[in-house]
Amino acid sequence: MFHKEGFKIILVAALLLVGGLLLIDNFIHVFWLQKTLMILLLVIFVLILQFFRDPKRNTVLNDDHIIAPADGKVVVIEDVEENEYFKEKRKQISIFMSPLNVHVTRYPVSGKVAYSKYHPGKYLVAWHPKSSEDNERTTIVVNNQRVGDILYRQIAGAVARRIVNYAKTGQQVIQGEDAGFIKFGSRIDIFVPLDMKIKVELNQKTKGGETILASK
Repeated sequence: MFHKEGFKIILVAALLLVGGLLLIDNFIHVFWLQKTLMILLLVIFVLILQFFRDPKRNTVLNDDHIIAPADGKVVVIEDVEENEYFKEKRKQISIFMSPLNVHVTRYPVSGKVAYSKYHPGKYLVAWHPKSSEDNERTTIVVNNQRVGDILYRQIAGAVARRIVNYAKTGQQVIQGEDAGFIKFGSRIDIFVPLDMKIKVELNQKTKGGETILASK
């Protein structure tokens, strides 16, 4: 199953693949070069398919839990000053997504979207400390009756140039459902109350919609 954000790219890639294979077959007659180029085109196409995959996840709905909004690796767990929305200290958990990870964004909690804003910006590498404030990004806050306001931020990386965010202010959302997409290498920051119990460790791999990041 592929994410809807990838349909056009996959179609264009398929057409280019067919056209490229025909050109190589007709105009390149050195056997080893012909086969090498054909294999290279096929590998690129398979990588594009892999990038836009959208696997089904079994989310166990629980208002006491903050679940991972994306696949990747935990690269930050620390207390920080969140200056855009809360303007006070929060516990930040950051997940880095490589181009090989699933790039679907999922809602970390159920509730009402209290804030959703897009920020244009730079394209620093996603693990850079300043990427959370300087890069192209979206900030979304979901209000949950049990855990309060939970903020997550989609951050574009050095390769990613387009963030897709489906959250709209006032919308009711469900934990684990599709919240958007980030194309080609990126990061997600999640800001939770300081008194929540952190359930992950640095360098731990996460599974979007399933891994519990923190609990009440």
